[in-house]
Amino acid sequence: FNTKDSDWRDIVLPNGAPAQYPSWFQPTRDEDGAWNAFTEEGVPIARMPSTGTFFDQTCFPYLDGYPDDFNDLTEAMGKILWAALVHSPWDHISEKDFWSQLREKAIVLRENSDRAIMVVVGCNLFEWGTFLRRMDNFLMDLIMDPKKVESLLDALMECHLANLSKVCDAVGDVVDIVRFGDDLGMDRGPFMSPKIYRSLFKPRHAILCDYVRKHSRMHTFLHSCGSIYKLLPDLIEAGFEIINPVQTNCVDMEPAKLKKEFGKDLTFWGGFCDTRHILNRATPEEVKDHVRKRIEILSPGGGAVFNTVHNILPEVPPENIVAMFEAVDDYR
Repeated sequence: FNTKDSDWRDIVLPNGAPAQYPSWFQPTRDEDGAWNAFTEEGVPIARMPSTGTFFDQTCFPYLDGYPDDFNDLTEAMGKILWAALVHSPWDHISEKDFWSQLREKAIVLRENSDRAIMVVVGCNLFEWGTFLRRMDNFLMDLIMDPKKVESLLDALMECHLANLSKVCDAVGDVVDIVRFGDDLGMDRGPFMSPKIYRSLFKPRHAILCDYVRKHSRMHTFLHSCGSIYKLLPDLIEAGFEIINPVQTNCVDMEPAKLKKEFGKDLTFWGGFCDTRHILNRATPEEVKDHVRKRIEILSPGGGAVFNTVHNILPEVPPENIVAMFEAVDDYR
């Protein structure tokens, strides 16, 4: 998907650098250089300041409270940045032959590569609560109105399982990894106590993982930012096999500690280079030394896939990126 030149259009970033957006993505630009994104109906849903790197969500459909029922959930979700501006392949889902296309393209990849193939499904639960209600409101809801939270989560699960079943039917025998997402951590710990996670989210995460096990050959991957150390035993019990981005610059997320305590149960997809303090600030030699040490910690016995701690941002010097990969090459 999105491999043709016609799938993209040229733009100029605020710093003057050339770039490309998907051809279907048509944000408007203010006089101050900020970008604004809208739904097809013209509802403003996101804004990126001229000095920003990412779009910020601006539309929260349940901001003023939960509806009496969730019959409009799909419509509400369509007004959220993360759904309306979805990345490939889901920007093609409205096409009549999408699922057959997805399978055909997955088979081509399988026949021409020995690399692991991943499909992203999301199926976020905690995050969808924050997308719909806004972070502050939803965090209070977890304590003040857990019954309503459960009703929302059950409605989300209906949507997620319907989509997950289609993914498993289409590519479950071809693709190696299915990627879920739910950012459960802050810098200093989880957004919620383990008790709340076990009550509201763990049973539903377990249902998703169990469905994958029963209906596909795919391994389960969870993208979850922040300090999730206190939740890892429950995430493992729920059925997640791979954790990313392994945010080692957060409290309790020291790589040696994670490897020792959970290395037999989890594959660490990330954690090999700190993008917050090292890759963007250190010298190339310091980057190499840092990466070598992380490889020595995380690699023994397997269960590790080289990846940075989350995205590489524009501030990172190119020579540091080169140094990072040179350090990896030293271990091949």
